[in-house]
Amino acid sequence: MKQFSILLFALAALTFAFTGPVETVGVDLSNSVVTWKGYKVLGSHTGTINLKTGNLQMQDGALVGGSFDIDMTSINCTDLTGEYKGKLEGHLKSDDFFGVANFPTATFKITDVVSRGTEGAYKITGNLTIKETTKPVRFNVQIAEENGQRVATGAVQIDRSDFDVRYGSGSFFDNLGDNTIYDEFDLDIRLVLN
Repeated sequence: MKQFSILLFALAALTFAFTGPVETVGVDLSNSVVTWKGYKVLGSHTGTINLKTGNLQMQDGALVGGSFDIDMTSINCTDLTGEYKGKLEGHLKSDDFFGVANFPTATFKITDVVSRGTEGAYKITGNLTIKETTKPVRFNVQIAEENGQRVATGAVQIDRSDFDVRYGSGSFFDNLGDNTIYDEFDLDIRLVLN
């Protein structure tokens, strides 16, 4: 038994000897973009939302973690202009949806990273917090070189009803007809790393 313990200790020491330190890599906030798309019976709307802070943690060139603060006050609609753009943005920021006056920041923290078997391809799990509700989400991420910069891209579908965002949801309200807004919305993420 003593020899087995010594063997385990030696293997652990070797593992740590060949594992580099965790490097925190910041996200270039001005060149990174998160695009959203929400769906309703009669169509969809698209827009962007800004990050307040963001970083990825890398070890020996591989993704191992990261965390992000999302500026909910920056919700922007890109498929409308003028009065209708302002009305939709105001409604999304209101208590009917994301209540940004009380909840100006959403967060995402990576809790698990698994390689998908090819360089730069990962499946990540993390905790998303919106309006003080935290739920796990999973999606694929690709990190690749683009014009001499490392860029991380991914896409995830979020169920807004999980975060108590229920306005116009056919899952909670009857007889909405053409006014139904689907629970799921898409986020496309493109992060330029510093």
